Amino acid sequence: MKLLWALGRLLTLLFWLVVLVNLVMPFVHPLHLLVNFGAAMLLAIHLLELVLFRASLRGRPASGRDRLRVLLFGIFHLQTLPVAAEASHA
Repeated sequence: MKLLWALGRLLTLLFWLVVLVNLVMPFVHPLHLLVNFGAAMLLAIHLLELVLFRASLRGRPASGRDRLRVLLFGIFHLQTLPVAAEASHA
């Protein structure tokens, strides 16, 4: 399973590199709009993940770095974080 998360992180990083190349040297007409739209949607999803998982990121020692990684990798970074033990309901 770790291989799957690492592959997802690699593909997400490659997508962000494509977005940066598109910003510096725009692709042909319809393609550059699609890349920009995809980047905006992915950024919106990652911002939503930050809002939804802010409680689990709050108590971490390097929470700022974790937030930056969530913005970059999204759920692929959240899945690598250790899970806190759930409270027992007796």
